[in-house]
Amino acid sequence: MKSLFLRLFLPSAKGDYTASSVRAKAGALAGGVGICTNLLLAAGKFTAGAVSGSISITADAANNLTDAGSSLLTLAGFRLAAKPADKGHPYGHARYEYLTGLALSFLVLLLGVSFLKESIGSFFSESQTVIGNLALIILAASIAVKLWQWRFYRKIAAIIDSKSLQAAASDSLSDVAMTSTVLLGALIRRFVGVEIDGVVGCLVAVFIVVSGIRLVLETSDPLLGAAPDPALVHRLKDAVLAYPGIIGVHDLVIHSYGAGKVFATLHAEVDARTNLAETHDLIDNIETEAGTALGLELVIHMDPVTLDDPKLDAMHAEIEAIIRQVSPKLRHHDFRVVFGPTHDNVLFDVVVPTGFPLPDGELIYLLTASIKRVYPTAVPKIRVDHDYSDFLEE
Repeated sequence: MKSLFLRLFLPSAKGDYTASSVRAKAGALAGGVGICTNLLLAAGKFTAGAVSGSISITADAANNLTDAGSSLLTLAGFRLAAKPADKGHPYGHARYEYLTGLALSFLVLLLGVSFLKESIGSFFSESQTVIGNLALIILAASIAVKLWQWRFYRKIAAIIDSKSLQAAASDSLSDVAMTSTVLLGALIRRFVGVEIDGVVGCLVAVFIVVSGIRLVLETSDPLLGAAPDPALVHRLKDAVLAYPGIIGVHDLVIHSYGAGKVFATLHAEVDARTNLAETHDLIDNIETEAGTALGLELVIHMDPVTLDDPKLDAMHAEIEAIIRQVSPKLRHHDFRVVFGPTHDNVLFDVVVPTGFPLPDGELIYLLTASIKRVYPTAVPKIRVDHDYSDFLEE
């Protein structure tokens, strides 16, 4: 299926499936397939629900109709996300994909609440469902189609790295479980004679509500500034440190504006004695090579550090121990000392992890007091950095 898809619908991709134009084609394919299949399923189930009088089958049909709307929004989202960058949006429009997903999430949530009310009301109704062969066949066929949808969405999502299509694949698999529950209820009513349509309808409605809440959380997370993928963080760190001449890395920040629109900045420590032009050329090469390999727009700030100074090294080791005594979770970088006749300026950045209990001001006060107890002539000049990418080593 994957090779057929690439051959027929992405002939110009040439291995780059994060390009906006390629993603738009893939989104159009997935959206078109989703609209057609879900509309057919919804029509069949609405017919079966009307004939049988089953509220659970009708609720399942409405869920498929919502899935068709989801596919329509997915199609629109990919088209809008493919718009090129402009002056007002220099990072592109890839986040439209998240916005359309968020809009759909609220629609799913409202639909679930509506059917939950209707299902609860069915407990007080005297109407009985009549399950015929048509309803059973339609439900069984729906399960098969949804299984195919799940495989289809999952393959394309893997090809273009799409969060929205990954969510669509998960939703299709969830629909399999939901329709299976409806089918089980219909079989019990048909062959056992026990009326549980209202109960099954409530289960379907609750499932829709839970799915809506889950989708709201998943689609809003990237818009709120979710943490970067830890695997990407460590791959980037390892890639930069692999270059000869790079002593350490810190201050990594990653911003994602959608697939193929990821920007990263970091600081790379180098020996202060090296030739400035050669080191600058090294940094340029790392930005290009590592950034291209990881699909990032990478910018690196060069930090020169002093090595092999016995007096500075001894002071550095002592202050590092002080920092670890305050908390083993703390790290530091850019350590340097300006020695003077009356006092020594001690400068460094201390990096705190997310959720660190001490406020910045209190941490600086505590470190300053601890350092001055050991070095009375020291004047600590400490800056607090916050770890935005889970970059600290354990």
